Amino acid sequence: MSDTKLTVEVVSPEKRVWSGEATSVSARTVDGDIGILANHIPLLGVLVPGVVSIKGADGSETDFNMAGGFISVNKNRVAILGEESN
Repeated sequence: MSDTKLTVEVVSPEKRVWSGEATSVSARTVDGDIGILANHIPLLGVLVPGVVSIKGADGSETDFNMAGGFISVNKNRVAILGEESN
């Protein structure tokens, strides 16, 4: 994998919702809005209700309305565990 891409996985308690390569991820945490790009420092955050946006390596953009959860970033891997809201 190139250093300019992230490996992202969005997981709910029931299933894997989305996984793939991305160029950026944005989310809302208890500390405010964050943007994740390649080579981001390690991070563990608590998500608050809001939109998680993933810009795919192919240029697509996918948004998830999250009711809350957690985000982990380490070595160009982003894991998001949470529940989607309707």
